Amino acid sequence: MADSAAHARQNYPLPAYNFRVDVGGTTLGFSEVSGIQLEHEVITYSHGLSFFEGEPLVPVLLPNAVTVTMKRGVILGASPTALYDWMKAKEIRAVDVSLCDEAGTPVMTWKIARAIPVKLEAPTFDAAGNEGAIETLELNARGITVVKQ
Repeated sequence: MADSAAHARQNYPLPAYNFRVDVGGTTLGFSEVSGIQLEHEVITYSHGLSFFEGEPLVPVLLPNAVTVTMKRGVILGASPTALYDWMKAKEIRAVDVSLCDEAGTPVMTWKIARAIPVKLEAPTFDAAGNEGAIETLELNARGITVVKQ
């Protein structure tokens, strides 16, 4: 017996292929987004009885900057030079990457509070190909949170 759509929605993982990227109100379409991660530095604290008690681990709650890479994309917003203008302006902006359900409704969103582009790579221009208009966009990102919609 096949599971109903409601049962599958509640009990099966959501596919990661349906996502949307938003940079300050401009919706961008990419075929791949990678590097979104949360990590904290851990410090080992040694004291006089460490040889007997072991060394305690102290988590430092200062998040590290990460590199978020977006590949093979197109711009759906008003300006085809929006990413170039952002890189040229050297502005820090908020970026949202939303995982969507089958209807396109965001289910959860990774919110990047502060992102700045550090690399914008053009595609290989080939008349016989159908590649995206943007090959690679790399962001230096901080302040990543996850929000359930």
